[in-house]
Amino acid sequence: MSELSSSDTGLRERKRRQTADHIAATAFRLFEAQGYEPVTMEQIASESDVSKGTLYNYFPVKEALVAHQFRVEIATGMADLGHALRQQPTFAARMTVLLRASAEWNKGRRAYLPHYLRFRWTNTSLGTGRSVPDEYSSGTFRILEALFREGQKAGEVRSDLTAKHLAMSFELLLAGAISVWLDHPEMDLVQNFENALELLLHGAATVAPATSARPSRHKKK
Repeated sequence: MSELSSSDTGLRERKRRQTADHIAATAFRLFEAQGYEPVTMEQIASESDVSKGTLYNYFPVKEALVAHQFRVEIATGMADLGHALRQQPTFAARMTVLLRASAEWNKGRRAYLPHYLRFRWTNTSLGTGRSVPDEYSSGTFRILEALFREGQKAGEVRSDLTAKHLAMSFELLLAGAISVWLDHPEMDLVQNFENALELLLHGAATVAPATSARPSRHKKK
């Protein structure tokens, strides 16, 4: 009975994922043909051959479709990029390869990034009890977390902070780099990302202090 239940659960999850992928891909065909703003959720439901109730059950708002499609595309891109990352000898080299590929992908999705970023960093539960970042993350966070964890195991990355904490902090730096680039399209996104990596690896100080400049948490009595 337990095996059957597990099998049924796996099948339902696969079908749900396939339906979500189909709806998001259909939405993006409409976005590419008509532009993001003019396309309505009603159109997406009709073209996807699902009811509006089903559509809203999968994607409560239009931006969630963007987030899902981004996740699919990033997962596909990482499958192609995996070999190149494994060939790199250091954490910094692997991160550089990842960021350069990410910059090229972001350039191709520029029209959708403002909608995604606004949605991604808005902590709205959408009635699920879970925040938007947890439910609709593009998938970049998990990739960064894995790279930081590998760097920690190799002794290249500090271990007093968790890989999750480091990935979260760096993802925010990258989001800032993208936001600046969206406001200033003449800038080079690759350079913006590499500046963020430089800041991550070496900080903002011009010269490393001889002793820690971190203030003590304990006040003198």
